Amino acid sequence: MNITKIRLIRSLYTFIIFLLPLCLLTGQNQEKERFFQVTGIITDEQNNALPNVGVISLKLRRGTLSERTGIYSITSTPGDTIFYRALGFKRKLIILPEDFEGRNFNLDISLSLDTIPIENVVIMPWKSYSDFIKDMSKPAPLGTEIENMNRNIASIAEAVANTKGYKITPEAAYHNAMEQNFRMTSTNHQYPVNNLLNPFAWAKFINGLKNGLFKNQDSDKSSRVKAKKQKKKKS
Repeated sequence: MNITKIRLIRSLYTFIIFLLPLCLLTGQNQEKERFFQVTGIITDEQNNALPNVGVISLKLRRGTLSERTGIYSITSTPGDTIFYRALGFKRKLIILPEDFEGRNFNLDISLSLDTIPIENVVIMPWKSYSDFIKDMSKPAPLGTEIENMNRNIASIAEAVANTKGYKITPEAAYHNAMEQNFRMTSTNHQYPVNNLLNPFAWAKFINGLKNGLFKNQDSDKSSRVKAKKQKKKKS
């Protein structure tokens, strides 16, 4: 029994002796693990700053985003792998050197496009070329100003066609225009003239009644025709 105990104690001592160096090495490795700050600017191929680019430390499992000016900063360790990703750009992996001993590591990144840009595409509202020809051959719609002008001309033409006993001539239009101009100048900054209180207008009206101005022209024509027929019978 004593011999077996002695053998167990010796084997335990040897195990401890072999284990101590391993513990010392792991302790030294833990003491050697250092942290430093990785900073830089992220741009595209045309040197334009890229904001909101994801920057991830795969070893420390930490992440950050680039600023509006493309500047980023993240904590890392020697031998770490930094992962960069952005929408529309190719991803990039950067392995940091293991022998770096400083506290700040400057690392500028340029990302390349992952998509191919194309020119602008104009979508037409026609299904086929024949539909395009039909639509283009239609007369263009008139504007509101032209439609209003056509309505006014039609109303004037209708009023002229329905007017009886009044000759539409250039002389009459000139006479009416001159009368309107005279009325506007004579009553400038005044109330318009009321012809019911104008004695000259009453005199003109009475003379018109005497001269048959308001007689029906159709009746005058019929009377003239009858007079001509009677003269022919007498002759």
